[in-house]
Amino acid sequence: MSMTLDSPDRGMSAQPEPKPAHRVVGIIGGMGPEATVDLMRRIIAKTPARDDADHIHLIVESNPKIPSRIAHLIERSGPDPTPELIRIAGNLQRAGAHALAIPCNTAHAYADSIRRAVAIPLLDMVSLTVEQIAASGRASRVGLLASTAVHNTALYATAFSARGIATVLPARQEEVMALIKGVKRGDTGAQAQAALGRIALDMADRADVLLIGCSELSVIAAGITVPFVDSVDVLAQAVVSFATEQTVARW
Repeated sequence: MSMTLDSPDRGMSAQPEPKPAHRVVGIIGGMGPEATVDLMRRIIAKTPARDDADHIHLIVESNPKIPSRIAHLIERSGPDPTPELIRIAGNLQRAGAHALAIPCNTAHAYADSIRRAVAIPLLDMVSLTVEQIAASGRASRVGLLASTAVHNTALYATAFSARGIATVLPARQEEVMALIKGVKRGDTGAQAQAALGRIALDMADRADVLLIGCSELSVIAAGITVPFVDSVDVLAQAVVSFATEQTVARW
């Protein structure tokens, strides 16, 4: 016997559509806290969702007590953050994360140590960003807005150089560092945004595209009026793509 859609079904109850099973992403956060929240906000905005269950399962440890990367890499006075970064990575893996993300460019100086310590992939913000810019084929000079630690460790410069792309640095790096430190203490308003916009404008005629290579600067990027690529935005898209591309069972 056939049944029409409007006929009462006394023998069966309607079954809800199954929700997609996303892969879980663990975030090593707190470097700094504002940047961690900014990444999460961007992931939510980029995720196609009609309900809570459509969003991505994130496991976040936002630990602002991780030893300073600036003190360790530049000042050579602070403790090595590697053991704490590895501890957090291991915790996230044991909690069920299928991949890791770090919303801090400078912390990627320790990426190899983190990768060796866990059995899950790290969504490398530096590599992903360089690949995106290089794939465009439109940039031979990238204006890099980043911390002095990123410049000193040549995280981006080395990766870009391997692809035949030059990096251009700000004329007044001390002003960039002042803005980064300002965001860490909560200075994210219109004045900070405008100051970053002026620095970007000064660099625009020396580069084909600008790159925000510091997650604190990403927080105040609204003041930039020239074309730029934001590394945090690249990472957010990578998290969404990783988590939603296929179900956990198929990986």
